[in-house]
Amino acid sequence: MTEGRILFVTGPGGDGTSTVAAATALAAARGGDAVATLLLSTESPTRLAALLGAAPPAWPGPPADVVPGLQAARIDSGRAFRGGMLAAQRWAGPALDALGATALDDDELTELPGAAELAVLRALREAGQAGHWDLIVADLPPATEAIRLLALPEQLRRYLRRLLPRERQTARALRPMLAQLIGVPLPAQSLFEAADRWDGALGVLQELVQGPGAAVRLVAEPTARAAAMLRASLAGLALHGLAVEGLVANRLLPAEGAGPWAAGLAERQRAVLGDLAAAREELPPLAELPHLGRDVDAAGVPRLAALLPPPAPPRRAAPELEDRLRAEGLLLWHLPLPGAVREELGLVRRGDELLVTTGPFRRALALPAALRRCDVTGARLDEGGRLTVRFTPDEARWPARS
Repeated sequence: MTEGRILFVTGPGGDGTSTVAAATALAAARGGDAVATLLLSTESPTRLAALLGAAPPAWPGPPADVVPGLQAARIDSGRAFRGGMLAAQRWAGPALDALGATALDDDELTELPGAAELAVLRALREAGQAGHWDLIVADLPPATEAIRLLALPEQLRRYLRRLLPRERQTARALRPMLAQLIGVPLPAQSLFEAADRWDGALGVLQELVQGPGAAVRLVAEPTARAAAMLRASLAGLALHGLAVEGLVANRLLPAEGAGPWAAGLAERQRAVLGDLAAAREELPPLAELPHLGRDVDAAGVPRLAALLPPPAPPRRAAPELEDRLRAEGLLLWHLPLPGAVREELGLVRRGDELLVTTGPFRRALALPAALRRCDVTGARLDEGGRLTVRFTPDEARWPARS
């Protein structure tokens, strides 16, 4: 893996995320530290051509040189899907021939649901492992999709471990005998070996998106709709352990010198910014970008890049365990969920895991060892966005206290 950083840029959708991603990458490349930067984008070739002056090639082809220090590539999910399917057909060729199957041609393959997410993850893994860049700026889909995408490696690893646990890989010499005893064929050893390979590949991706060099930059035009989505996104990012680097308020109108309609809109934008400023402790650093009066093109991106700060240290809050056994007979587990609201929270205890839901996001959290011998007795969300779950020791499973 590269020791560089990766910055994921996302937002509610339609608020200029791709524009800010391009400006972020350009600002990093033109900064004083000579940061070798790669921009990876899921945006259309037409829009990327408008932002960069020319449409970059599809990954994994050689990225295009935009300016000194900045390269760009486009993630083409359709191309990635077709390439993967053709490779799978070649690998399974003997089996397909034995079945009399006719292989699919490139021009008849259309991508299936989920192909776009897999294409993004594959491109991120390949770019990260290449080690050619100090910073990778990834222009992602809208925030809800992006958070689910970044959470996917951990979720898939959990499913693999539940369905094909390593401790059930019975010794090869015993497998035929056990199959006869129980009357059911055991899963082939090759299946477990494949699961190990998948787990390793997913582990690389999980480290990429959750590691110390990864962070998310959120972009939004300051409207009431975007503010609500930003809060939900902050809660989802915190739930999945994804660090937030900063927030960009995009397309701000000038407070003065505009007509009555624009002045009213500018006033509403400032009101939303005021609400965000009031919640400063919950929110990441805020940067502001003006509305340029037209669609941003290759000439406008440098103007915005000059106004953006360099990537800030990511804000990453981890769960904390508080011991109140002596005083109150309780253990408290504090989970940071900035932006969460009580009405959209859900908790389910399942074995050694706590399933936490906030809005459209859900994560299975492995309980610390001490809490696995306890019962959940309550929970509270404070105004600062911290969820505190109360645990009481199960006397049947807890050591006797003197």
